Amino acid sequence: MPRNTPRIALAVSLAATPLLTACVGNSAAADEKVVTVYSADGLKGEKGDGWYDRIFKDFEKQTGIKVEYVEGGSGEMVQRAAREKRNPQADVIVTLPPFIQQADGRGLLQKYTPKGSDQVSGADKGADGTWTSVVNNYFGFIYNKKELKQAPTTWEELLKGTYKNKLQYSTPGVAGDGTAVLIKAMHDFGGEKPAMDYLAKLQSNNVGPSASTGKLAPKVDKGELLVANGDVQMNFAQSKTMPNLGIWFPARDGGKPTTFALPYAAGLVTDAPHSENGTKLLDFMLSQDAQKQVSEIGGGFSARQDVKATDANATALAEIIDGVEVFEPDWDDIDQNLTSYVDAWKSATDS
Repeated sequence: MPRNTPRIALAVSLAATPLLTACVGNSAAADEKVVTVYSADGLKGEKGDGWYDRIFKDFEKQTGIKVEYVEGGSGEMVQRAAREKRNPQADVIVTLPPFIQQADGRGLLQKYTPKGSDQVSGADKGADGTWTSVVNNYFGFIYNKKELKQAPTTWEELLKGTYKNKLQYSTPGVAGDGTAVLIKAMHDFGGEKPAMDYLAKLQSNNVGPSASTGKLAPKVDKGELLVANGDVQMNFAQSKTMPNLGIWFPARDGGKPTTFALPYAAGLVTDAPHSENGTKLLDFMLSQDAQKQVSEIGGGFSARQDVKATDANATALAEIIDGVEVFEPDWDDIDQNLTSYVDAWKSATDS
C-alpha cells in the first residue's frame, strides 16, 4: 500500500449541532426537513447502489430529512454555487480538488467542523475549517479489457493509431478528473510546457470534450472508447456492473506508474438555506458507520484514519494501487494558477 493512503471519512452523528454564525435564511426555510447537496459525480450508483444511495437513505430514515441531490462536474458545481451566492440553493457541496479550494476562496463555504473530522488527516481537510474529505480516492485511467488484452502502460503508447477516436478524457477546468489529467501530465512530464506539448499530440486521438467523467465509463465498457480517464473509487464501483472496465495508471517510457490522492471533499455552503440540516448530513457522512461502508459499497477509501476496512473491496483496492508511486500535488499553486493552466491546455489542443 502506498504511503499517505487516503481514507474515506463519513461522520454519522445525529446529535444536536452548535449554532452557526452564518445566516440560515427565513424561518420557514430553516424548518424544512430537507437538505440540498451539490456534488461531483462518482458516489451515486448507476443502479441506485452507490455509497450516496445507501447513506442518503439511512440519513433520511434516521432524521426524517430528505436529501435533494444535484450532480455535475466539480467545476460545474462550484460555478453553479457561485452564481447563486446571493441566494444560495445548496446546503452542502462535495467536489474534488482543486475545486473545493476554489469554492473556499470564493467565500462559498462557511466554517464547520464535522464530528469525526479529528480522525481525518490534516492534508485531507482545509486548514481554515471550511471543508473535510469524506471519501478518499486516487486519480486513474480505465481501458476496455475485452478489446485490449493488456492494459496500456505509458502515456506515449496512447499516441498510437490504435487509439484514434477511441480515447477521451473529461474537460480540464470543468471536471475534477479532467483537471487531474493536467496535474498528472505536468508531474510526469516535468512541467507545464512538456505536458502541453504531449497533450497537443494526444489531441489527434481524442474524441472531444466531456463535462462529466462518469459518462465515459459506459462508453469504455461498450467498446466505443478503448481508454478514458477516471478515478479509482468511481471506476471500481462501476466495474461491478461494467465487466469490461480495467483500471490503470500511465507512466512515462521507462518510468513508474504514478497517481495522486483525489478525495471527495465536503463543505457547508455559506448562508445555506438549511444550515442545521447540512451540518447533520456532514456529521453523518463522517460517522464511523458511514465510513465503514465506503469501500464495501462505494469502492473508495475511508477518510477516517481510525476506520480500517477489511472487506473484499478494500483488499482489491489495495492491490490496484500496489506498486503505484503516489505524489502530492502543490494544491496552493494549482489553486492560484488553474486558470492559466487550463488556458494553456485550450491553446495547445485548440479546445
